Amino acid sequence: MAVTTGLLFVSCLLGWTAFTQVMWHGWQPFTVELGRFIDVGKFRSAWSVRIDTLSAVMLVVVTTVSSLVHLYSWGYMADDEHKPRFFAYLSLFTFAMLALVTAADFMQLFFGWEGVGLASYLLIGFWYHKPTANAAAIKAFRGQPGRRFSASRSAS
Repeated sequence: MAVTTGLLFVSCLLGWTAFTQVMWHGWQPFTVELGRFIDVGKFRSAWSVRIDTLSAVMLVVVTTVSSLVHLYSWGYMADDEHKPRFFAYLSLFTFAMLALVTAADFMQLFFGWEGVGLASYLLIGFWYHKPTANAAAIKAFRGQPGRRFSASRSAS
């Protein structure tokens, strides 16, 4: 957990650096292709990171808030025996948010969006032995736009 939180603060520093470079030092928007994501027939989607003004702002927001939430969670979860699972869910949420805000195409954006939905479901239902946590997690899961559409289609 210390490594995860520490590296997240490093990511926060890098996010702030990218933000200052884009805002005040004239960085032009750019995309870095990290590898193939989906390659089926003529359809190709690469796993890429796009940095422009909006993504630089969102990098600052996501990494700053997530760093502070990770740090706060150290104390909040200090006596919980399932702390590693909680931090894994929290890290998954952060990864999905970063994938969402740096997406270079709609496929990666969708992956990030659904990842945020999954991580939210897992975090909300973390104390699964409580009926209220289960009910809230299911309600959040059904609140995803894609799930609303598929649920309304299957109900008719």
